[in-house]
Amino acid sequence: MDNALSAGVFTATKKDGTLYYRTSVTHKRKHISLGSFKTESDASNAYLEGRSLLDNNDICINDYFSSKCYLKFEKWVCLINYRDNGMYFKNPIYVHKNYFDYYYDMNTIYKFDVDDLFFYSHHKIMKRNTHLFVADYGMQTNILSRYGIHSHSVPGRDYIFINGDNTDFRYKNIKVINKYKGVFKDRNQGRDVYTAKIHINGDYIIGRYKSESEAAIAYNKAVDILGEKNVSINYEKNYVEDLSPIEYASTYNMVKISKKILNYQ
Repeated sequence: MDNALSAGVFTATKKDGTLYYRTSVTHKRKHISLGSFKTESDASNAYLEGRSLLDNNDICINDYFSSKCYLKFEKWVCLINYRDNGMYFKNPIYVHKNYFDYYYDMNTIYKFDVDDLFFYSHHKIMKRNTHLFVADYGMQTNILSRYGIHSHSVPGRDYIFINGDNTDFRYKNIKVINKYKGVFKDRNQGRDVYTAKIHINGDYIIGRYKSESEAAIAYNKAVDILGEKNVSINYEKNYVEDLSPIEYASTYNMVKISKKILNYQ
């Protein structure tokens, strides 16, 4: 059993026998782990820091920058949000009236609608290059998929942040321009035209169509044709939710495909 030392501090042992110190705090009947530390002194200071955050309403998140802190920044956010809003999350979230901030790090804050609070309180945001994703059912899922944006979309071409802030992921701030894979909206003689393209060895134009759904189905049809020709590329098809199965099948049968695709060798 752990031996109590300073207030809130307990000893623990790693598998190799190394001794370390854990600390935790209880606030409004909730027991919160504050982390592990190499020394009793650091663990004790972390406990006092956590206690101060929960008891002192004058301390804010930005004070982390000007203080010598023993707790990790993420834990600061979690504790201050719990103090102010009565909700404790393991992820670094601070809740406002109609939205919440997700602190990826001290310098990067993402905004989300409160409707997404449950999801991000259980899914940690990670970054690979410029792509943000979460681990969901064992898979790495791009957070843009929640807006109907496909994985290879290009910002500024396929979607835009209306207010110009690419950290603001509130639904009203994201406008999807091209919601289907391989489909691009153009203007021709004052009318909207939807061009479907597919990448084999370079980009091939599948065709140009009057509606976005036609172009999306044409892309799917091109994928099927290339599959029959044993093109070994794992294409992701479009899901066209606005059409019934009968309407989809009818469009699929009548939509025309470029001869370059039909005759591809």
